Amino acid sequence: MKARLQLVLAAACFSTAGAAIKWCSFGGWQIAAFRALVASSAIVVLIPEARRSWNRRVGLVALAYAAAGLLFVLANKLTTAANTVFLQATNPLFVIALVPWLLHERVTRRDLAFMTVLGAGLALLFVGGERRFATAPDPLLGNVLAAGSAVAWAFTVTGYRWLARDRAADHGPHGVVASAAACGNLIVFLVSLPWALPLARGRATDWLVVAYLGVFQLGLAYVFLSRAIARVPALEASLFLLVEPVLSPVWAWLAHGETPGPLAVIGGAVIITATGVKAWSDAGTALLDAQTHSGEQLE
Repeated sequence: MKARLQLVLAAACFSTAGAAIKWCSFGGWQIAAFRALVASSAIVVLIPEARRSWNRRVGLVALAYAAAGLLFVLANKLTTAANTVFLQATNPLFVIALVPWLLHERVTRRDLAFMTVLGAGLALLFVGGERRFATAPDPLLGNVLAAGSAVAWAFTVTGYRWLARDRAADHGPHGVVASAAACGNLIVFLVSLPWALPLARGRATDWLVVAYLGVFQLGLAYVFLSRAIARVPALEASLFLLVEPVLSPVWAWLAHGETPGPLAVIGGAVIITATGVKAWSDAGTALLDAQTHSGEQLE
């Protein structure tokens, strides 16, 4: 029960990114830079495993993580929080496209059907996600950046699997995830800093928002995630983490009055539902395979 609550708390922390980023008057590059610096420090302090396993392979995955994180912040400044999180949730579409190439894993017909459904949801978001708000001044460009974040996150997720499979770290796959997150956030800071200068003075509230994003929205979320993920079945974990794309538009609506259009809502619902069904189906297939393998051994 505790591990499941930790997953929900992790997803809840992640879900506040859009509303918080829009609350801050700093530009996207400034938020990205200082959020990442605080987050990298928080992850290293809060998760001891993140201080180890910094090597070339982790650095490669960290580059993908950095691209995903940077594009996510910039997208949130330009389009709605709902569009950003829904578009990033299409990352399994790109993961399925990458794994045969990078991991030499087989793609099934079920995977291809899933890609088709996600592609339809993606199209609906682009067609119906152009509503402008004061907090979403350029939705088309923001949607493109959010889609880029999804592609980069797909490389990140694939990279995590690559590291875990090849045993690139001595402290388990979750230590690798934390190390890549800490390293990736440091890369975001270094890349964004030149574009963040000269530094705007900002309000005290702006600095508090940046500190919140680094310590709680990312740092604490990774603490919950790293402690819980190994103790919860993959199906349950993936379903609990769907709390993020469900809650993110709610926070943006409450804080900023952002209301995504009907087609965007439908597209988001298609993506979330397809992801949940795919997770459920994959878990059932894995269980059946395990039972079949166990029966063959008994014979």
